[in-house]
Amino acid sequence: MRRPLLMMAASSVCFALMAFAAKLAAARLSGGEIAFCRFAFMMVPLLLVPRIGRKAVEFQRLDLLAYRGIFGGTAVLLYFLAIAHIPVGIATLLNYSSPVFSVVFAALFLGERADRRLLIPLAAALLGLTLTVFGNPGSGTALHLGRWELVGMASGVLSGAAVTAIRAARRTEGSWAVYGSFSLCGLLATAPFALPRFAAPSLREWLLLAAVGGASVVAQLLMTWAYRWVTNLEAGVISQLTVVISMLLGMVFLDDRLTPLQLVGGALTLGGVLGVAWTHSPPRAVE
Repeated sequence: MRRPLLMMAASSVCFALMAFAAKLAAARLSGGEIAFCRFAFMMVPLLLVPRIGRKAVEFQRLDLLAYRGIFGGTAVLLYFLAIAHIPVGIATLLNYSSPVFSVVFAALFLGERADRRLLIPLAAALLGLTLTVFGNPGSGTALHLGRWELVGMASGVLSGAAVTAIRAARRTEGSWAVYGSFSLCGLLATAPFALPRFAAPSLREWLLLAAVGGASVVAQLLMTWAYRWVTNLEAGVISQLTVVISMLLGMVFLDDRLTPLQLVGGALTLGGVLGVAWTHSPPRAVE
């Protein structure tokens, strides 16, 4: 019964690797171009495997798929634009404020009640994120919501809406239909920001873009599959693992320095992730 939670955790690791590869590619390429290439890579399975392509166009609620695709595609665009201009850990942190909004959206539109036992690990994870934000050294970009910080926050709000749309869509739609709507809408949303000023990638940049696309495909499929059984709150807590890993990758490979307060915040966030694995409600399939 814990398998969906493990799949969600694996998805979070893949999303962190995707963000790190995107940050490396953003040294010269624009965030819009990187996001466009990500969605282009995500379209490959749908175009090359006829069986998958047919499943992607089998649906019952086109409106829910459209919500998921539009909200999710725009959120990714804003997220990658933020990654290109601010530290990858901070951009990921702002994007992953989405659980706060997804819980609200789920309560309003899905009638979902939060399991009280999960409130403590959720609070621990959010406290950890807060400490990480306020413990940021240097110029204090995490304290000052400038242009790109606001873009990152907007991506978090839209991600929360997309997560709620996924949970609603998975009641009637297959995982490939949800995946397909996200890929297509994302490609359309990012095209105006990528194609007019498209810069031809070098071999190294193509490899980084392939890593972004490959990691996103695996992460997206794992997440979409897991959302059929996990609650919105469980997924929100576990997804914070992406923030911790992104910050660690930045510290090790990009010379990002973490203060003791940030390390405490990261530990609290990880504690929240572990706490939900022990105190979660038994996963239930959405019929």
